[in-house]
Amino acid sequence: MNILIWHVHGSWLTSFVQGPHTCLVPVTPDRGPDGLGRARTWRWPENVRELTPDQLREADIDLMVLQRPHELELARRWTGRRPGVDVPAVYVEHNSPHDSPVDDRHPLADRSDITLVHVTHFNHLMWDNGRAPTEVIEHGIIDPGHLWTGEEPRAAVVVNEPVRRGRTTGTDLLPRFAEWAPLDVFGMGTRGLAGRLGLPPERCRSRDLAQSELHPAMARRRLYLHPVRWTSLGLSLLEAMFLGMPVVALATTEVREAVPEGAGVVSNRMDVLRCAVRGLLADPAHARRTGEAARAAAQARYGERRFLDDWERLIKEVTR
Repeated sequence: MNILIWHVHGSWLTSFVQGPHTCLVPVTPDRGPDGLGRARTWRWPENVRELTPDQLREADIDLMVLQRPHELELARRWTGRRPGVDVPAVYVEHNSPHDSPVDDRHPLADRSDITLVHVTHFNHLMWDNGRAPTEVIEHGIIDPGHLWTGEEPRAAVVVNEPVRRGRTTGTDLLPRFAEWAPLDVFGMGTRGLAGRLGLPPERCRSRDLAQSELHPAMARRRLYLHPVRWTSLGLSLLEAMFLGMPVVALATTEVREAVPEGAGVVSNRMDVLRCAVRGLLADPAHARRTGEAARAAAQARYGERRFLDDWERLIKEVTR
């Protein structure tokens, strides 16, 4: 089966392309946001093929997997076929509602011919899905292995563009957390973050690493800190759990579901979070035990095999 899908969310797509189908990924000469082509920082199998817009018009396409509203029109122009009408289609919603937690109507809400797939039950609950048929397929993580050593008594944070995203990703909370533990913030757009937050460089180091370097770097830190207020369930949080890292996180969106008792501390009380951070820094053995529980919980719920099986079931349903 040939599946048209844009390279948008690299980590999520890396799991998706492990399935048995051929994935047709659009590529343009400038490799802009609508034509990134194959990943350069993730390992993708050979079943991922780059096609130009001209090639897509001639390609056999059995299913379209859309992830952004404008891809509806983009797919029509580049392939000459209408998603959900001429070719079966699904739309993967990666994000929580942005403008309003409860009143945002999904762009697919008025369509009944395209299945709307949410990546968390929280997102499914909060979006106004209208009459669109809906499914929830939770994340699936390619297991990076139990890499945690915790040798560096610091907290790892993974966030892209923390200054621009501000309160959404809890960037304003980082100075307070930096009082309790030195931070290593990984992600795009993190350069100079300490200066922007008024923190000494040693209390808030920042780097943008490729995925192959990121996981070992995270795993050397004592704990994973997730200060995010309002995004979908971050894949970096789940990856940290797979690495065997203990987690300290805000109790927002889907986090409470993802991090069970014993796998870390999830709370909206800053005093509770402070005690958790300090306790994990002071007791490596406790951090190790907590990280082992986090890894077991992540493996049980967010394994790659379950993810691919869920998608295979849905693909068969919408293309039959």
